[in-house]
Amino acid sequence: MSINGIEAIGFTPYAAPQLNPADSVRGSSQAGAAFGDMVIDGLDRLEAVQDKSDRLAVQAATGDLSDIHDYTIAATEASVTTQLTVAVRNRALEAFNEIMRMPIG
Repeated sequence: MSINGIEAIGFTPYAAPQLNPADSVRGSSQAGAAFGDMVIDGLDRLEAVQDKSDRLAVQAATGDLSDIHDYTIAATEASVTTQLTVAVRNRALEAFNEIMRMPIG
């Protein structure tokens, strides 16, 4: 495990699939599917991080957790992941609203 940045808490960044720009016109449904898969994968990862944090919180509350720092790290990771997810959602909504404001023609 690396001590650099967020890799220290066990987070591995999601590598976006490489898309060929020449395929963007004829393969727009493929690009849409790839984006949809990334969104679903990100939400699944967020859920897994929050589940781990919740499980460790229950263990800490019942006295079954031997190292409290495991819960502290998991809670911080869940918080940062949630903040990142909300920030990405906000940016996506801003982009959508900007596209909707563009004049046609």
